[in-house]
Amino acid sequence: MDPAEPYPAYLEIDYPDRELNWVTSFFRPFVVIPIAIILGLVSGPAIQKEGAERPLAAGGTIFLAVMLMLVFRRKYPRWWFDWNLELVRFSTRVAAYIALLRDEYPSTDEEQAVHIDIPYPDARELHRWLPLVKWFLAIPHYIVMAFLAVGVVFCVIIAWFAILLTGRYPRSLFDYVVGVFRWWLRVAAYAFLLTTDRYPPFRLSD
Repeated sequence: MDPAEPYPAYLEIDYPDRELNWVTSFFRPFVVIPIAIILGLVSGPAIQKEGAERPLAAGGTIFLAVMLMLVFRRKYPRWWFDWNLELVRFSTRVAAYIALLRDEYPSTDEEQAVHIDIPYPDARELHRWLPLVKWFLAIPHYIVMAFLAVGVVFCVIIAWFAILLTGRYPRSLFDYVVGVFRWWLRVAAYAFLLTTDRYPPFRLSD
């Protein structure tokens, strides 16, 4: 694949070129709790009540099953892909809200201002055995993202004060936080969603 081609995992968040709601921004750690609980219920591990026929909660990214299906059957069931994609979209909307990037309350199903696209892969074009080691090959990215995440924390704190004082999210800080989110999405598409064999680039921009 031509490295100049766009990476097959796209993320863009619309910059709020307006005054943000300082009240919800000030109380963001509290107002996010209801949607964070919902996200936890759909993305957490399965919870089985003793004697119950069905799990009380099941979810999370389908990873191991996809990995085994790619290795042994060269298939990526479409509904597994759709579940993973929609869960990533939902969790990113919540993350964007926590990071003060937007002040619309995160929707469970509407795109809103967070745009994510990951093409559905042709499983027969993916390397058969690579899914077994992608999570390991991505270790350099985990290390870099750990440092980038520290920068995100400082950016959000500074942006919080800026929003309270001016109503605006500084554009440079906004672009940095979105860039880190974009980096995370590419690594996730490669190492955990298993939708591409193209190694993620080490950059924040498109």
